[in-house]
Amino acid sequence: MKSVLYIIRKIVSLILTLLLVSVIAFFVYEIIPGDSVTAMLGTEYTEERAEALREELGYNKPIYERYLIWLENFVTGDMGESVNYKMPVADIIADKLPVTLWLGLISMLQIIIISIPLGVWFAWREHKGKGIFIEYFNQFVMSIPSFFLGIIIIYIFGNILKLFTPGQYVDYKENIVGFILYLIPATVTVAISKISMVAKFTRNSMVEQLQADYVRTARSKGASELRIFLHHILRNGLTPVITFLGMVVAEVMAGSIIVEQVFNIPGLGRTLVVAVGNRDLPIVQAIIVYMAALVIIVNFFVDIVYKFIDPRITIGMGRE
Repeated sequence: MKSVLYIIRKIVSLILTLLLVSVIAFFVYEIIPGDSVTAMLGTEYTEERAEALREELGYNKPIYERYLIWLENFVTGDMGESVNYKMPVADIIADKLPVTLWLGLISMLQIIIISIPLGVWFAWREHKGKGIFIEYFNQFVMSIPSFFLGIIIIYIFGNILKLFTPGQYVDYKENIVGFILYLIPATVTVAISKISMVAKFTRNSMVEQLQADYVRTARSKGASELRIFLHHILRNGLTPVITFLGMVVAEVMAGSIIVEQVFNIPGLGRTLVVAVGNRDLPIVQAIIVYMAALVIIVNFFVDIVYKFIDPRITIGMGRE
């Protein structure tokens, strides 16, 4: 019964968070200087045409009324028409979303496969008194900006070693293998700093377990250090990492916006940057909601998984 209540509470929280995101996505553009109607008309702008277009688009209605109309249309799949592309926003999202999803998925796979074993190894080395250099190196890697790392990867592996051709994007609908191969340098760019971040978190979690009372009890009973590490510390230390990985998804989505620009990848991130520059309001709103929804939904499932892994989580206290 408690588990059911926990899931219901999380679903309600998910819906309220998505509503809050929709409010932010709609209203934030209202306070930014500029006028999307002017961008739509371009060189054909006149006061009369601008006023007629505002009336046609409903921009003269009260802002709360426009939000409710927009939300109703959005939920039913009508996200409006792009000013720049002159086509339905839903079609643009359907075309660009798979690109960003593939970029994020491959990046997360690299992060999980590399960072967790690395963090465990860091903790074991520190336990043996050999972790100082590792800590400094890890801190250095985390501090490298993604755009700078992307430029270095393009220069070394693209221009010098000729392992890929920078700027020659391969469409996933035409050649899925070529598409994934083109994404690899970009996913490495996204993943490297996050690998260091998750490895550091994993190490800290393991080190915390090393200092726990049950470890001292196991040692007093004659258990070997390796057995304690593998059978007790590893299991308890990795549980919080699952939750942290949910938060890393948000970092990956944010990082993809920059990396898609650097590697000329036409995903949601690059489309968002172009849309902001063109004041293409319908696209900006839709992409903000979609990217936020992806992060929120992933964290929702992470919370549910975490609940079943660690039943100590309660309705009132959340994660312990």
